[in-house]
Amino acid sequence: MGPTKQHHNKETCTASLNAVKDALYVLNGKWKLPLIISLQEGPQRFNEIQKSLGEITPKILSKELKDLELNEFVIRKVYSTTPVTVTYELTPYSESLDKVINELRDWGLKHRERLVKNRKTESAEAEVTASR
Repeated sequence: MGPTKQHHNKETCTASLNAVKDALYVLNGKWKLPLIISLQEGPQRFNEIQKSLGEITPKILSKELKDLELNEFVIRKVYSTTPVTVTYELTPYSESLDKVINELRDWGLKHRERLVKNRKTESAEAEVTASR
């Protein structure tokens, strides 16, 4: 016998929906997860992060870093050098997203493959139809 399927009722459905909404609220936008992935290489300065992400503006990057800091995924460290050095690094808590990031990456790769395959199939079918 396979694993037992959890019985869903209105309460468990609402709890599940609220949990997903909470997760999406914390990780909202197109930059938070890529930013976390960028910082998995180790502590980085603001300009290094901006370069690695490409199209993000300084204003948005600053906001995203503050949000991630508030949610305890990133820590900002200030070093009293001349000039002052500021780095951003992931907290141990950020590792709680590793499984989520891996699943999203795997799904994203499969989804892209599916779309490419379907487009090739549609193109081939269109060529066959056009040649008739």
